[in-house]
Amino acid sequence: MKKKKIPKKYKRQLGCLILLVPAAIVAATLGALLYMLVNSASMMNTLKEAPNHIIEMEVPEENIPLYKEAAEVYSIPWTLLAAHHRIETRFSTMDPLLSPVGAEGHLQFMPCTFVGWSHPTCSGKGQGEISEEDKTNLDVIAYYGGYGVDGNGDGIADPYNLTDSLHSAANYLSQNGAAEGDLENAIFQYNHSEEYVADVLHYYRMYEEEYN
Repeated sequence: MKKKKIPKKYKRQLGCLILLVPAAIVAATLGALLYMLVNSASMMNTLKEAPNHIIEMEVPEENIPLYKEAAEVYSIPWTLLAAHHRIETRFSTMDPLLSPVGAEGHLQFMPCTFVGWSHPTCSGKGQGEISEEDKTNLDVIAYYGGYGVDGNGDGIADPYNLTDSLHSAANYLSQNGAAEGDLENAIFQYNHSEEYVADVLHYYRMYEEEYN
């Protein structure tokens, strides 16, 4: 039995179809790659632009009395102090409690802010060349006009002691407007960044809504 011959016009159509199949596969592959690339870039941009408050942390219950105690002394909202603690060291879970630029302790004080900017070694970003003993010395801090406070009554002001650090931060925020209700200015003075102000206010409002 003889095989039937395929008419020439069908051969041409079949040939074109065969040629089109690889082209279609390539186009589909390129389309898929392009889609993945665009969405990957979009995802990366979203992650980069997302504020650091996407991953929430609960306020440690044991810290609340400490916030309230320090805040009451300096007439500021305790929720503002908690918000600063969250932003600065993620409730002291940052390890070590020392930033690359030299900010120290639970609330990340620059040594010159803690001891006082009139210290003869203070300039620039505020690292200074202050001895460890002088950093916690109440007389030295009083002399140079720093914000460091002995919150727990042990005779020193230690930025690595949570109670001292909270009282010192409350002191700073109070003196920079928070006691009069100017929270934005107080926060901005703590860290000259509009993004920082927005992040602290985000948590402040969240904690106000949750706890008050």
